[in-house]
Amino acid sequence: MAQQPDKIPAPPRVAERGPMRGLHNGMSIAAKVMVAVFVLFTILNLNMATDVFGAIRAWVESVLRWYYIATILAILAVALYIMCSRFGAIRLGDDDSRPEFGNFSWFAMLFSASVSIGIMFFGVAEPLFYFDNTAAWGYPNNPFAEAEGHHAMTLERALDAVRVTNFHWGLHGWAIYTLTGLALGYFAYRKKLPLTFRSALYPLLGQRIYGPLGHAVDLLAVFGTVFGIATSLGLGATQMVQGLNVLFGTSTGTGMQITLVLLISAVATLSAVSGLGRGVRILSEWNILLTLLLVAFFFLVGPSGWLTDFLLNSVGQYVTHFIPMGFWTASEPGNVKWQGGWTIFYWGWWLSWAPFVGMFIARISYGRTIRQFMCGAMLVPTFIAFLWIVIFGGNALYQELTAPNGVGTAGLLEMVNNWNLGGTLYATIDGLAGNGPLAWGVSALATFLLATWFITSADSGTLVVTTILSMGNPHPPTRHRIIWGAAQGVVAAALLAAGGLSALQTAAIAAALPISVLVLLMAFGLLRSLHQDPSALPAPQGEAPDGTVYNADLKA
Repeated sequence: MAQQPDKIPAPPRVAERGPMRGLHNGMSIAAKVMVAVFVLFTILNLNMATDVFGAIRAWVESVLRWYYIATILAILAVALYIMCSRFGAIRLGDDDSRPEFGNFSWFAMLFSASVSIGIMFFGVAEPLFYFDNTAAWGYPNNPFAEAEGHHAMTLERALDAVRVTNFHWGLHGWAIYTLTGLALGYFAYRKKLPLTFRSALYPLLGQRIYGPLGHAVDLLAVFGTVFGIATSLGLGATQMVQGLNVLFGTSTGTGMQITLVLLISAVATLSAVSGLGRGVRILSEWNILLTLLLVAFFFLVGPSGWLTDFLLNSVGQYVTHFIPMGFWTASEPGNVKWQGGWTIFYWGWWLSWAPFVGMFIARISYGRTIRQFMCGAMLVPTFIAFLWIVIFGGNALYQELTAPNGVGTAGLLEMVNNWNLGGTLYATIDGLAGNGPLAWGVSALATFLLATWFITSADSGTLVVTTILSMGNPHPPTRHRIIWGAAQGVVAAALLAAGGLSALQTAAIAAALPISVLVLLMAFGLLRSLHQDPSALPAPQGEAPDGTVYNADLKA
């Protein structure tokens, strides 16, 4: 059976009565105060908050670019090592444990909670931005294309655009989520520690995880989750209002965005109250099924043969450029600005979401082996992201490449340069289906999917926050799920009303700096613990062909 760390005191007790019953009193109060202070500071001092957060982000992007690049490379290296190592047969749980969810449900929840809203928002617009060659934002649109001499908007530059997009949504980012989730799941299910962020630091902090240091670590995780979800709610709302405007001619203003955020937050709270096995799982499964329908439309109505060739070529380019792109550090001023605004922004965004997504992936992964977990959580989503980018972004690129009035005149690049990123999805649908009933129906499906992706991200975030504050209870009290579900919606709505969403997004990226340190420490602690795990000790010759000691009940 799984081994527990020696001489660990019982975790701090949760309140047994009063308004905080079921949660850790001090943590819960501190989390609410932290969220309230941050929101009030941002709303009441918006210009100051924007300047402060912007200055921190600019400093990170200019001075610490090398650190973020090195950190992501280190995380990826550790993740690949563990996936291919002798530790792969260890289960996240006792040796006789088995997965709580089937593969389809697991993949559906994993993808729904992590990148769904982000890839809906950027999946069309980002490749278009890198394909453009006007440098409208004061720096090259794609330094990698420029370095290879692909200055004109040709098929080669389109491939370069998708390659860079795949780079930002590929293995480097998923390694962050996967390694974080593995550390949390391993110490919770294998070592029997609470399912909280602090537990992954036990090899380094020992019993101090239950003191002020542990509280600080978990509060940082709560911060990243609440404001990460609020940022996603804001991004999703800006795209959804574009869809509703296309469908019904409704306003795209802030009032409509706030209404959508509050409405969807209410539905997400109901889903979170129903728990993982019902609301979250069922919604996630339907998300995937409806997404397949939308993908089928884009592929079959679009240039199918061209997209198939484009997929193979773009994945090939990603594989051949995977290592040099990961190590590239810009030196010329324009390239430095591009790398800070895009690659470092993405690395910070992935890191800032690591507590939320890592915790959620760990929560749904009990009983899987480490190798199953690593392959499923890192390789499969990467391929799905590539498929999404090629089919959605590829259609948009094809429309610009074959525009009747010449390359780049289809109108999509103009939308990107006006920073109407959310609207490019609907414009691409119009380019495929015209302006008739078919286009209306597909736009309605895309808007409905935005809402359901929205809901699954928000309800997952609610479960993560309440799990942390209840000291790892996988089924936190219902009333607190309602409170925190509502709080996430109110936070996003308040920041939208004050115009502070961009400041919030910037602050979330800045918060990635301390989170990156924690993830590196977690990786070190995980490696240290894995090397000491009795189930991973070298077996006597001839006993276990894969080099792992199995309990008798697992031997063939």
